[in-house]
Amino acid sequence: MDIKKTIKSIPLSSGVYLMKDKKDRVLYIGKAVSLRKRVQSYFRVHKNDPKTDALVLEIFDINYIVTASEAEALILEASLIQKFRPKYNIDLKDDKSYPFIQITKEDFSRVSVVRPRMKKIQKIAKFFGPYVNAKLIREALVIIRRIFHFRACRIIPKKACLDFHIGLCDAPCINNVSKKEYRCIIRNVCLVLEGRKDDLYRGLRKQMEGFSQKKEFEKAAKVRDQIQAIGALYTGSADVNYFKEAEQLQRALSLSRRPERIEAFDISNIMGQQAVGSMVSFLNGKPDKKNYRRFRIRETKGIDDFRMMAEVVRRRYMRLKKEKALFPDLILIDGGKGQLSSAKFELDKLEVQVPVVSLAKRNEELFLPQKRNSISLKKDSLGLRLVQRIRDEAHRFAVSYHRKLRGKDVFEKK
Repeated sequence: MDIKKTIKSIPLSSGVYLMKDKKDRVLYIGKAVSLRKRVQSYFRVHKNDPKTDALVLEIFDINYIVTASEAEALILEASLIQKFRPKYNIDLKDDKSYPFIQITKEDFSRVSVVRPRMKKIQKIAKFFGPYVNAKLIREALVIIRRIFHFRACRIIPKKACLDFHIGLCDAPCINNVSKKEYRCIIRNVCLVLEGRKDDLYRGLRKQMEGFSQKKEFEKAAKVRDQIQAIGALYTGSADVNYFKEAEQLQRALSLSRRPERIEAFDISNIMGQQAVGSMVSFLNGKPDKKNYRRFRIRETKGIDDFRMMAEVVRRRYMRLKKEKALFPDLILIDGGKGQLSSAKFELDKLEVQVPVVSLAKRNEELFLPQKRNSISLKKDSLGLRLVQRIRDEAHRFAVSYHRKLRGKDVFEKK
């Protein structure tokens, strides 16, 4: 094999690499943020590292598996080491100081990161690992838990804890989930940790179809969201946490669909001087900065935040209509009823049928058009955190533009 040629074909993305000998036996398995750079490092001069030198002499071929993130690579690395037991991964096989993921063998299994000293406890728990990076595997487990709500508490409490209220646990403590349903959750977690993506997808789709046939549409929708979130984990297309945030926001605002693109507006001025507006765009919970827009207020004179907001909203969506561009799934206005009414009036004139909501800073209340009372979400609500994060970014963007105008007296017309 031409190793140099093989290395050049390896991508720079994150993933897992498998080094093999002439008999196609796996010698060593490792993970990397950049596969090519990591593999190249083995073929440089190694001083006082006989183990690496010995490994390099035996390498005949190198295979790799691309992953969406380092966390996924870590999970896959551990599962492959357990499967192939490579001789140059001795440290991971023998050193008990490395962390494992433990799943207890009980009706409502607890999932946690541990450092087991004795394998005798295998009788009461199942283990995955070992993992080299304790911090990274904890982060990966947090992501998995946002999708499959397993129990993490040491002792099952007598009432639902905070984890249930923020969507991280299905609360077996209050019989909110049956033993059969919970076993299904744990089975899915095991499939993720074993790297068995195809089996995981197959099982989830079968489960979703079963709920649909029984007309249990709410349960079917929950499994559908899990499939989408797993897709985000494996492809890197979206932040998994966003699915939960958007789901809560959808329910709170009675939206027909979960918002993927949200555009938010804010106004910044001092006594009506150097007034500017900002619009930020978030896609799947992440800033889409190439679609940010800044506005110098042209039509409104004096101190009138309502008319300024109306002007900015009108200019934004008049332009989108003219360009026949895609509209967002939700429009977020910084302010209370007054700013919301002004924005809604302009949207109606333009015949733009996009849901609009405002977020007032004082009590962090949400307002909807034609609804007298505000919507108050819990302070730890994922839906509230989402709109706060987007609102704060719109405010930051508006203030930075306002300061630029004040300091340099320059502006861009949009």
